[in-house]
Amino acid sequence: MTKILIGPGGTAGLGYEAGLKKIGSLGLEALEVELTHGVNISNSTAEKVGELANEQGVSLSVHAPYFVNLASDEKQKVSASKIRILQSCERMHHLGGGPVVFHPGFYQKKSKEETYERIKGEVVDLMKTIKEKKWRCTLALETTGKHSAFGDLDELLSLVKEIKCGLTIDFAHMKARTEGKMDYGDMLDRVKRLKHIHSHFSGIEWTPKGERKHLLTPEKEIKLLLGEILKRKLDITIINESPDVIGDSVKMKKILDGLKKT
Repeated sequence: MTKILIGPGGTAGLGYEAGLKKIGSLGLEALEVELTHGVNISNSTAEKVGELANEQGVSLSVHAPYFVNLASDEKQKVSASKIRILQSCERMHHLGGGPVVFHPGFYQKKSKEETYERIKGEVVDLMKTIKEKKWRCTLALETTGKHSAFGDLDELLSLVKEIKCGLTIDFAHMKARTEGKMDYGDMLDRVKRLKHIHSHFSGIEWTPKGERKHLLTPEKEIKLLLGEILKRKLDITIINESPDVIGDSVKMKKILDGLKKT
């Protein structure tokens, strides 16, 4: 049976307690805890947030800080990046377990092949630490929206196959990378073998260089994506990242309920 969890990226400034209560009351089932500007939550607070999320029937994930580049030529930057990711993993463990989303790095002047090998090595090392610590989390490398950033779907699927990490498919980023030529059905066919798909979704504005900014999620795009998901009977979490994360999540949920009745 298809299991589609929908929810916002962050609490829209409401804070964890009020935000989770509102998310639960609206019938939403997921929340991505945004640590994008720093790991600013303690382990003890994470445990309380996890308990509240469980009470509300909300599944949690974490978005690690943006300041990550596992392919940097500067060892200090790679080390700092790994510390931020591991801190996020520790918080995810105390939240109750789940995906830890992050943008892996940048090509800069390196070839795609060299960048791939560098990032692969660092992710393997991160996974080793996670296993040693016995943290309940999965590294979910995110597809990126700029051509300068490592993380097209081919690269990430290759990593998943090679080292058994997880991934996050950001449909808006993929749309920006392909200048609108992306097909939801094709994207889903390429990830459907995953037991559960973690994803991001919103409207997007792009330039030839890739993503420019997130936009409100168009109803037409929501129907297209959800229709393809239902057709394939996929298990998926969809985190909305539009400027109105809660409002657009509710809109998606209503559209989904309508599609299920047709």
